Amino acid sequence: LEIGTGSGYQTAVLAQLVERVFSVERIQALQERAKERLLELNLRNVVFRWGDGWEGWPALAPYNGIMVTAAASDVPSALLDQLAPGGRLVIPVGSGAEQQLLLIVREPDGGFRRHALETVRFVPLLQGSLF
Repeated sequence: LEIGTGSGYQTAVLAQLVERVFSVERIQALQERAKERLLELNLRNVVFRWGDGWEGWPALAPYNGIMVTAAASDVPSALLDQLAPGGRLVIPVGSGAEQQLLLIVREPDGGFRRHALETVRFVPLLQGSLF
């Protein structure tokens, strides 16, 4: 699951690495342009959802991997809930210059192991969806 389709660049890279990419984008017009780009590249293993990235995509959960491309103020509980046992969530967390890239692994018992990978700077993960 990719949170933040954006221009579709990362989506295109992911589509080369995995069988299927599920991508959520909050800005509908941005997502439509990314869809067009990926079709031009003949990448047809991407499924798109226009919506709030804080909510993830519960209907298709659980996910073995979730990648978030914007910094959340804290880890969205919905994304943790959608992570499969053994699955990994990569997410920048924090605000302003105080962001950490986290790797969160869901343990077989349902618990979570967190690793701070490095200091990063991403745009904020905003709630809601826009046309």
